Amino acid sequence: MQFGVQFFPDVSPQQKSPLEYFKECLDVAETADRLGFSHIRTVEHHFRSYGGYSPSPLVFLSAASQRTKRARLITGAVLPVFNNPLRVAGEIGMLDAISDGRLDVGFARAFLPHEFRRFGISPNESVARFREGIEQIDLLLTQEDVTHKGRFHSIERTTTLPRPTQKPRPPFYVAALNTPDTFEFAGRMGYNMMAIPLASEKLRELIATYRQARRDAGHPGDGKVMLAFHMFCHEDGQKARAMAREPLNNYLRSIVDAASDWIEGLSSADYPGYDRIIGQLKSATMEKMIDSKAAWIGSPVEIIEMIRELPQGFSFEEASLQVNFNLLPHAEAMRSMHLFASEVMPHFTPRQR
Repeated sequence: MQFGVQFFPDVSPQQKSPLEYFKECLDVAETADRLGFSHIRTVEHHFRSYGGYSPSPLVFLSAASQRTKRARLITGAVLPVFNNPLRVAGEIGMLDAISDGRLDVGFARAFLPHEFRRFGISPNESVARFREGIEQIDLLLTQEDVTHKGRFHSIERTTTLPRPTQKPRPPFYVAALNTPDTFEFAGRMGYNMMAIPLASEKLRELIATYRQARRDAGHPGDGKVMLAFHMFCHEDGQKARAMAREPLNNYLRSIVDAASDWIEGLSSADYPGYDRIIGQLKSATMEKMIDSKAAWIGSPVEIIEMIRELPQGFSFEEASLQVNFNLLPHAEAMRSMHLFASEVMPHFTPRQR
């Protein structure tokens, strides 16, 4: 197993300025690279405190590329539904060159109703826009003089520049939460997979669906699955939980607030069961997240045990760790990352430096 760090901003300008936030995140990224974490990853969201400080993951990762040397730089994820594929393909080629070929590109469908509303796009077009967008971006990165007539975007004899440094293109990931069809799609297309361990039994089935779809489509190997976890490590497990409780609970409340339309009557065939998922998150707490192994919070010994106790068949290759969630103090997040790297990581993966 490999371990990387991810950034999912959950702050407002009244709580922390963007200047302060990004200085801290770049400090975390540089330190993570030095400590042997495998990747630096960030999201795309808009407008609200939940995710809103990251409207362009490619911009942040461009800055991170200049503060790091070896870690992969991962969009987790770009949202084709809100972006023109011509622009995205060009920016991917640009960052792939700037980073010396260290870019991985994750794509997602988006799931926050307020974003669809503000961009003037229907959630009922989510799947169609996502699949058309990723298809067109793939074509633009791997071919020249591309022509493609889509439902939402059309391309006429276009070669995007810069061309990718990695050949034929950077690796692709698909991010998914709950929809089996998305896991099957990622496997069938030969992409890697990003997911969140909200319900271990359900996710075990979804990962199996992804692996089988890859095999059935004739792709070599079983692909790569990356799961996201909150992580806070302290020498004293009780202190770790006391320090992380309020930031993590605030983060959980922020998700529910940002996605509240799903539990207030909105429905879409492209998002089956999202009313139930967001409704369940209303009762989520740090303690429940720890119990389900979705949050790794405690002493090094406790976290090692949490990882070893992950459900059988819950197979994944890479853990993407939120280390500075919500308003967790920067100094404590840095201490936690150092402790995790020295005391936990060696039990699961060789040091990479």
